[in-house]
Amino acid sequence: MIKLSFCLHRLPSLSRETFQHYWFEKHGPLVASYKETLRIRRYVQMHAATTPINDVIRAGRNTPEMYDGVAELWWDSVDDMRAASGTPAGQAAGLALLEDERRFIDLARSPLFFGEEKTIIG
Repeated sequence: MIKLSFCLHRLPSLSRETFQHYWFEKHGPLVASYKETLRIRRYVQMHAATTPINDVIRAGRNTPEMYDGVAELWWDSVDDMRAASGTPAGQAAGLALLEDERRFIDLARSPLFFGEEKTIIG
């Protein structure tokens, strides 16, 4: 399995609540609608909590600004993901998702990367 992690910052014009609502209620179902076309095996959203404890752990470690959430998507392999996104339908799906992401994600501040999970516990 290969996993894409997408560390999300919201557009400056959006509150965290508005961002997370749109991401879950609108973008999530849009991704799900393309699951077969893009051969996505799993999709998870981790919504950052707005809680004082986040400020405490950030300050204690002198870390950068936290993300508003992290999206995780899995495919069977890089080759399978490339094959799906290389079709006309896959390219159209990718473009539709990108266009929607521009509505709520600050793409220039939101890194994404592929990797493999290495389970230590669980």
